[in-house]
Amino acid sequence: MKRKKRVVPLLLLLAISIGLLSACGNKEAGTADAAAPGNGKLKKIVIAEPLHSTGYLPLYLAQREGYFAKQGLDVEVIQAAGGAHITAVVSGDAWGVIGGVESNALGNKNSSDPIVSVVNAVNRANVYLVAKKGLAPAGDSPEQMKEFLKGKKIAAGRHGGTPNLLTRYYLISLGLDPEKDVTLLEPADASTVVTMVQQGAADIANGAEPQISDGVAKGVWDEPFYKFHDLGDFSYSVLSVKRSTIEKDPETVQKFTNAILEALKTVQSDKELATKDLKAEFPTLSDDAIKASMDRAYADNLWSLDGQISEAGVKQDMDVMIKTGIYSGDYSYADLVDMQFVNQAK
Repeated sequence: MKRKKRVVPLLLLLAISIGLLSACGNKEAGTADAAAPGNGKLKKIVIAEPLHSTGYLPLYLAQREGYFAKQGLDVEVIQAAGGAHITAVVSGDAWGVIGGVESNALGNKNSSDPIVSVVNAVNRANVYLVAKKGLAPAGDSPEQMKEFLKGKKIAAGRHGGTPNLLTRYYLISLGLDPEKDVTLLEPADASTVVTMVQQGAADIANGAEPQISDGVAKGVWDEPFYKFHDLGDFSYSVLSVKRSTIEKDPETVQKFTNAILEALKTVQSDKELATKDLKAEFPTLSDDAIKASMDRAYADNLWSLDGQISEAGVKQDMDVMIKTGIYSGDYSYADLVDMQFVNQAK
């Protein structure tokens, strides 16, 4: 069942959460009252997303094709930019969240009720570096890339977000200082990168679909000159809930996981249907841009095949945070990930 998405700024999230929690009493956070068994009603839950992304297609497909409804769920997706997708779950405005394991790890610091990932969606670092039209590196060797990037203005995404961290990680790996050798621009809204490069505010952007194909179609840039998906397994966009939700309502978590797993299978087995749903979700994109987005996703093995979140994928994700200095201290895969629902579905 599909519901219209709404944008929820951080301050509004915090304000709404106070009213929701006081009004709901002991009601599970981010859910409507569960229907009595057999009465045919669906249980409403809310998922927060940091931006509207073609990478989240399995989530949208599960809505549009009735996979959630088949499991007895009515799932609404809300946009919560600027890092508020994590806040939405912590405050109770959302039942779950789609995003990176590293975002959960940051939000879990000193938390008595940590956010835990239960099923995979995007298993690659789903962002790319693009340069304004006519600007390109001389080659792809580390030396050539270092020379090309030095001194450039780079739209890297919000500070602390995965695209920003990956940009910093890559610069550091080339021997560049992100604070001194380039100018990092950090817009909270990822959808602005096309305009930033188009208007000359940035030379280079870290972007994802649909922004990549949109920029190509508008002549703002050519195809990406660097692909972060080359890092391999990477827990870039997984679906997560609070530990208390797993403990108190494992049945709903299982039903939600079942629907996502069905959607992941459909994305791989029925590309025509997947493309149709992507077009419905992004109606302003041209057919050429939709095709380019889908071709890129399949070529780069974007979506998880089985919903598993591997230890290697989490390590890759967390290593980026640690190397960039955003995260310090130890972490445990077992504290960040719970695969019992994926395993049970099999």
